Amino acid sequence: MEETNREAQATRCEGAAGQPLIELKDIYKIYTLGGEEVRANDGINLTIRRGEFVAIVGKSGSGKSTLMNIIGALDVPTRGDYFLGGEDVAVMTDKQLARIRNKMIGFIFQQYNLLPKLNLLENVELPLLYAGAGQAERRERALESLRKVGLEEKWRSMPNQLSGGQQQRVSIARALAGSPSLILADEPTGALDSRTSRDVLNFLKQLNDEGNTIVMITHDNSIAMEARRVVRIADGKITFDGDVKDYAAIL
Repeated sequence: MEETNREAQATRCEGAAGQPLIELKDIYKIYTLGGEEVRANDGINLTIRRGEFVAIVGKSGSGKSTLMNIIGALDVPTRGDYFLGGEDVAVMTDKQLARIRNKMIGFIFQQYNLLPKLNLLENVELPLLYAGAGQAERRERALESLRKVGLEEKWRSMPNQLSGGQQQRVSIARALAGSPSLILADEPTGALDSRTSRDVLNFLKQLNDEGNTIVMITHDNSIAMEARRVVRIADGKITFDGDVKDYAAIL
């Protein structure tokens, strides 16, 4: 089972490398606050290809979190088209959004979002449980994910027995367990010290080198510079989209 999962992941990454995974076309997210129209996303056009490592960077209130929610199928745009792996997310029902999240997206959160009453193995198994995988498959794939982040021997431990960096690695293992098409990392180093942040960023780079598509949301330019491509958001619009070296030149 383990070798089969690895081969399937490798085949998927190699065969689809460079093909569009995320296609956002003229995306608007509009709210009404105090009788006034607020355009959190204001005509976003963005394509992210399989195998890319992209940082979406912006200040608080820039619209990056709204965009993250749309990319992560946690919300739908007011208008515009969003295709994830060829599926039209913008017109999906809540049930369909839940299905595509579980099928295609692995989430890494700033505060880890581990359930305190479950051990590491049980936490990592959760997306597989929601996907309907059997007990033996869940255990094998969860242990393999923990092995990838160097925590297989601690599978019986509870989250509060780990350091912040170790808890984030468990969060990464959980994101990987379902072999998602997209890893969406929301401020993944925001709760960590600088040394541990470096370790997590290096691990994300390693995952990208292995063919995983990563979209990282951050407010910190120095963190964004660890990606390979930077998309900057301000006032709901994309103000920069290019190689990290070109982004460095304008800072």
